[in-house]
Amino acid sequence: MLYGLPPMSDVTAKPAPKVGFVSLGCPKALVDSERILTRLRGEGYEIAPTYEGADAVVVNTCGFLDSAREESLESIGEALARNGKVIVTGCMGAEADLIREAFPQVAAITGAHEYEAVMEAVHAALPPPPQDPFRDLVPPQGIRLTPKHYAYLKISEGCDHKCSFCIIPSMRGPHVSRPVGEVLREAEALVDAGVKELLVVAQDTSAYGLDVRYRPGEWRGREWRADLQGLASGLGELGVWTRLHYVYPYPHVDRTIPLMAEGKILPYLDIPFQHASPGVLRSMRRPGNQERTLDRIRAWRELCPEIVLRSTFVVGFPGETEADFQFLLDWLDEAQLDRVGAFAYEDVQGAAANALPDHVPEEVKQERRERFMLKAGAISTAKLKKKVGQTLQVLVDEVRPDGVAVARSRADAPEIDGNVFVKGARLQVGDFAEVRVTRTAAYDLWAEPATGGALRSAPMLAPRRPGMRRIISRI
Repeated sequence: MLYGLPPMSDVTAKPAPKVGFVSLGCPKALVDSERILTRLRGEGYEIAPTYEGADAVVVNTCGFLDSAREESLESIGEALARNGKVIVTGCMGAEADLIREAFPQVAAITGAHEYEAVMEAVHAALPPPPQDPFRDLVPPQGIRLTPKHYAYLKISEGCDHKCSFCIIPSMRGPHVSRPVGEVLREAEALVDAGVKELLVVAQDTSAYGLDVRYRPGEWRGREWRADLQGLASGLGELGVWTRLHYVYPYPHVDRTIPLMAEGKILPYLDIPFQHASPGVLRSMRRPGNQERTLDRIRAWRELCPEIVLRSTFVVGFPGETEADFQFLLDWLDEAQLDRVGAFAYEDVQGAAANALPDHVPEEVKQERRERFMLKAGAISTAKLKKKVGQTLQVLVDEVRPDGVAVARSRADAPEIDGNVFVKGARLQVGDFAEVRVTRTAAYDLWAEPATGGALRSAPMLAPRRPGMRRIISRI
């Protein structure tokens, strides 16, 4: 997708240079794109919505899977064909030789989250405009590519794990935590700008602070420990929805569950289990003490019955037998996860799993994925049926032309989980509302208003600090 932003006001006659921007990949890469765009706008560049209207194009690539690499290469080729001056960044920047071989005419190639290198490449291709005191200021929360009511909050870079199917550490480097005070100040600026949901992301969110020995930081006149519990406690002070993604099931994650039970953060954990069979997990080299996962899930539900668990799984991993797959299905029956996705295994160039014996035939992988999703769908259908007649708090993402509001409950993350379709309510994007569930499907809910209208805040969470100034972004 080529992003465009409205032009900044400019009293000078000379137009500002225009940069086109293509962002591919996961939410972590999206945050990288937002930071680069913020720097570009801060230096006076305009962001062009079309290839033809841009003086140069930045392509932020993804290289997690071979299919993602192909999409990235196609996007680079398209940008070159339609513009001609292209700067490549992101995960595929680690494969500069491959990119140069395919596209020797690219202007520059940088790696993931190398913001300074990207800006240097842009400067070389398009010298920045002179500073103009009449230009609009970039908003304190920076440029965002998500809707105004939710934002991704990246708390660390890189990864230290050696999973056999993954090459993220070689592309994004080792795990590096951001200072806790810096993260909390960024979160506060987002909330001040109108964000009502913070989605915490990292390659391994639960490893936050490990590399800095949980060194505390200052925010709001207090010290906060740089670990998952300390960070979540601080975010819980902001009075908005806070959702934790990419959390490995380490024992210390248990300490965040009381915060969910108290309403400080959402009772939601996105945990990339990937599989359940001990043999497959060993071949995957997965961390996280997964042998005791079911016990941990039971303990979490006892402490916080409302907790929602989402995960993704890989089926058809090399060496996965029918017995391994059946073990996974039986595990899913017992775990009763609320939100589940699955991928059929595919090789990733450079990953150790490529060399494993006994690769599963493609037709078997697809058949297992279908069986897995049938099981997951049945579990979700049964869980959602119990919600008929219940009152839920939802956050509105879209209002369709027919007046139906497309919203999400506290159990649903944007773009990956289900929706709540609300009829008969006068709602706007970014509104909270209380709704009563009328019917369900496998993953979605339909509802009607349970109150007179929208709720302008999230009353089920901790209140915001009184007197805080709200800055509305004009971007």
